[in-house]
Amino acid sequence: MKRLLLLVAMLGCVAVATAQVKARAPYVNFTVLADHSDCLYKIGQEPRLELYAKAGGTGLDGVMVSYEAGNDRMEADLKGTTVFRHGKALVPVGTMTTPGFRFCTIRFEVKGESYTETVKVGFDVNDIEPTISNPLDFTFFWEQSIKKARAVTTPIEVTPITNPKFTNDRFTTTMVCIPCDEEGGSIYGYVTIPNDGAKHPVLFVPPGAGVKHIAPSTSYAEEGFITFTMEIHGLPINASKEEIQAAKERIGEYWYTHIEERNDYYYRRVYVGCVKAIDYLMTLPEWDGKNVGVTGGSQGGALSIITAALHPEVDFVAAFYPALSDVSGYQVGRAGGWPRMFVHSGDHPEINHKKALRVMGYYDVVNFARRVKCPGFYNYGFNDNTCPPTSVRAALNVITAPKKIVETPASYHWRFGEVNREATEWMKSQCK
Repeated sequence: MKRLLLLVAMLGCVAVATAQVKARAPYVNFTVLADHSDCLYKIGQEPRLELYAKAGGTGLDGVMVSYEAGNDRMEADLKGTTVFRHGKALVPVGTMTTPGFRFCTIRFEVKGESYTETVKVGFDVNDIEPTISNPLDFTFFWEQSIKKARAVTTPIEVTPITNPKFTNDRFTTTMVCIPCDEEGGSIYGYVTIPNDGAKHPVLFVPPGAGVKHIAPSTSYAEEGFITFTMEIHGLPINASKEEIQAAKERIGEYWYTHIEERNDYYYRRVYVGCVKAIDYLMTLPEWDGKNVGVTGGSQGGALSIITAALHPEVDFVAAFYPALSDVSGYQVGRAGGWPRMFVHSGDHPEINHKKALRVMGYYDVVNFARRVKCPGFYNYGFNDNTCPPTSVRAALNVITAPKKIVETPASYHWRFGEVNREATEWMKSQCK
């Protein structure tokens, strides 16, 4: 018995010792702040980053910091080193002579562990102008494209979804296939309708980039919206993993497909498909007959702005870090939007870049943003390298409709939950 009690006591000591040794916080804590709290400056000003760091609770002292800075998504043009003193170091960012953003990446090492952070700051960002051309027949081209898409009379297929997670006493979800061109191209999506017997606003939710599985979403339905979550590649949403992988290999970099041909470019079917998705939502008997919205991020943010511009019945748009914005930026030595087309003249040598750039004038978000007439909520992060802030502001700055721009300097290619909630509340406030 004594031996048992001794063993229990020893095990208890080991457990306590283990709990005492296990760290409850990282050994190194560091913060990087711009000397303007909003990270925004005037052209010619010279920002500095303030670095604060502790190791084991003691301010770093004598630790070297290396840094490099440059214009958004460009090569660094400023490099150097500095040293932490009493837990603080100051790092220069450089300045700009034209509106835009600059990045600064800092690195240091403590006890063999490396630490790094990148911060971007903006200069007169309200004055960033687009570089993409604005075709004179832009409106006519899209009017004719939509007219042809609406002339396709192949019946819409609606398939009930029986998964109790998406169809239950609160919601009913169906899979919808909408034909959108003469060649048999279609878009698929999930439509989720609240089961409360009331009328509801409709909300179209286009997807981010890639060929991937799309699942129904009930989050906006829980907020009182009828939602349409879309897939853009004509791939049945219930496709197997093998079918999705095969489609990835077949479609690949779809944003380059037929990019030299205005009428055949991959996104043409997608854009008119978004319009037909709104058309379909407006036929639902559960729609309140008044309110139509669209929201999405990245490629979905692009398609949100595009849909708002092309469909006159859209009443509000909430777009996050829209892709496909001012893609020609790299041609003039500044950041362009996803998918980083035309970064180098040697990229995709099989493509005639002059032709492709002319075609992109009909598909770039900037030229749709010029034509948005409904109120909008827009969010982007300064540190986003997928959809660089320079390209996003080039699009947002040409919007003349009422707009609320929420900048979150600390975010990358994602959004904070608090901002997402703010956008949802804003969309609800737009409903009449």
